[in-house]
Amino acid sequence: MPDPSRSVEEIIDALEERAKELNCLYRIEELLSHPEGSLAETFEGVVRAIPPGWQYPEICQARITSRQATCASAAFEESPWVQKADIVVQGETVGVIEVCYTREMPQMDEGPFLNEERKLINTIAERLGHFILHKDLVHAVDEWQIAKAEVSKKKAKGEWSVVLDLLRRTDQNLLMRISRKMINHLCWSGVEEAEELLRQFGVEWRGEQADLLIDANQPRQREEISSTVRLSDDTFRLAAQNLGEEDIVACLQKWIKEDRSSFLVNTLENLDASLTDVGDAMVRCRQMTPQELEFPISTERTVRVALVRRFFSDQLQFINVAKRYIDISSVSDLFRRLVFPQGSHGRLGGKSSGVFLASQIIKNTTDRSELLDDIRVPKTWYITSDGLRDFISRNNLEDVLNQKYKEIDQIRQEYPHIIQVFKNSSFSADVIKGLSMALDDFEDRPLIVRSSSLLDDRFGTAFSGKYKSLFLANQGTKQERLVALMDAVAEVYASIFSPDPIEYRGERGLLDFHEEMGIMIQEVVGTRVGHYFFPAFSGVAFSRNEFRWSPRIKREDGLIRMVPGLGTRAVDRLSDDYPILISPGQPGLRVNVTLDETVRYSPRNLDVINLDTRRFETVDVARLLKEQGCNYPAIERVVSILDQDHLRQPMGLNIDFEQDDLVITFDGVVSGADSCT
Repeated sequence: MPDPSRSVEEIIDALEERAKELNCLYRIEELLSHPEGSLAETFEGVVRAIPPGWQYPEICQARITSRQATCASAAFEESPWVQKADIVVQGETVGVIEVCYTREMPQMDEGPFLNEERKLINTIAERLGHFILHKDLVHAVDEWQIAKAEVSKKKAKGEWSVVLDLLRRTDQNLLMRISRKMINHLCWSGVEEAEELLRQFGVEWRGEQADLLIDANQPRQREEISSTVRLSDDTFRLAAQNLGEEDIVACLQKWIKEDRSSFLVNTLENLDASLTDVGDAMVRCRQMTPQELEFPISTERTVRVALVRRFFSDQLQFINVAKRYIDISSVSDLFRRLVFPQGSHGRLGGKSSGVFLASQIIKNTTDRSELLDDIRVPKTWYITSDGLRDFISRNNLEDVLNQKYKEIDQIRQEYPHIIQVFKNSSFSADVIKGLSMALDDFEDRPLIVRSSSLLDDRFGTAFSGKYKSLFLANQGTKQERLVALMDAVAEVYASIFSPDPIEYRGERGLLDFHEEMGIMIQEVVGTRVGHYFFPAFSGVAFSRNEFRWSPRIKREDGLIRMVPGLGTRAVDRLSDDYPILISPGQPGLRVNVTLDETVRYSPRNLDVINLDTRRFETVDVARLLKEQGCNYPAIERVVSILDQDHLRQPMGLNIDFEQDDLVITFDGVVSGADSCT
């Protein structure tokens, strides 16, 4: 902004000087924009354009000296009043510009010269450097093209040319994408001629970021893109001039392979693509050869994140962990055990996602402990989370969706009726077919049908035990087993409308969340003992211990609630029985220290599946041990023998199940854990 203290004449003089400098620069830019002229002719025009741009043009002379040519003003004479600037090409000084006055003039910023004139001469020198570089490159390219043309005449058509001809006839869209990638490759390789081709693709190479910053608040001008075939021809003609045959072939192979695998990314990112579409894309992908399946790092990361978001969760905390362990192979294996309605877009649900991720972490941990080698995940099938929506829509049950907004007493009153309505409703043919395939895979192993809602096991929420989990004996004919399985799935679906989870959601501000219910069908881990089926012991573990019975126990030592038989009694808090509490970090520190406490608070019952009656039952521990103790798996690790005033561990199978007073202590399990730590 002009200084108000300056006179009007001074301001006008300054503006006239700036106008002279700009006119000089515009004239030189015009000369340099026509590279067809010789270097000497260009230098001559620049020398004539310089004096009018300086403060005293009548006594100003100029000279340009370079290795290729030298040009100066008429009757140029060297003088002590000179201003110089080096001409630099790729870091090397190749010439100099000199501007001098023929007589002494008043002192200004740099001798008789202004600061603005220093900037002007530096700019002219920089532009001349670019011009000389361009002329050198053109000359080198001309010579190279001549040599290349001679070689090309003697060579047969290359492998890459055959590929391009095929693409021209069969897939011009792919040809366009590959040509664009080749142009970018050439630009990054420093081929300046590629920049002009890139503009024909509608992209400005140099100065694009600066342009975006300057024009941030206005639309960019639309550029017309030239025809695919012509651009392709020009692109690969330039590539042939600058790259070797092997380099071009390698680039084509890489880009075609990447493009072949892009269909999976496109399908995963397409919100309209159903799970059937995603499954087909994964099958196509796995049918590719191992070499074709080697994605670039960027594509690999995109695929992993898209798989996690599509099948498991869109929570960033979950994605950040899961993307390191979940890949195409693991999800493809999972997909074979997925049951979903037609046109499904559902996910696995919280519990299913957590179990699957945990299994992948254990499987892919390279520095794994030997203790991890024995961890097994039961065989599992999954029903997607939108199976519930499909079930409700198919049976016209939309009126139940407003249950969560009713008074809690009314919810309790109506819930039993909802269960019966759901159990008397039907499933779609796709879901029935999937459940039938699952039963074929499980054979006659007992099953547990577990809820896996979208709110289950999310970061910041814990819905453990809020929704139903139902055990099935899975015995009888295939039709009987299928009917029982569908009946159990319907009842688990109904549990989403039970009072406990609705009240829990209301307390945590989650009532308005659009809840969906996935289902996890797992084989029950255990052994047949008589007509019962159950594991030797089960439990539920917590990473933090909020019930520390000794000052030596820290929160991070964790907590395990263990029971004999099925783990239901470890999850549910019961008034008539007790679990055994163990802190994994301090397994030797027990809650019950005295003999009386140990005996009084030991488990009295265990939950089992009765394979004869096909029912879930609770049986008395003492009675079961007297009848089937010799068949009880790992019994020596589960019980201790009460011998007068102390407890002792059995030696091998030396147990008299009729006479010995047996107490559930898990001392054998704890002593084994203690030795591991």
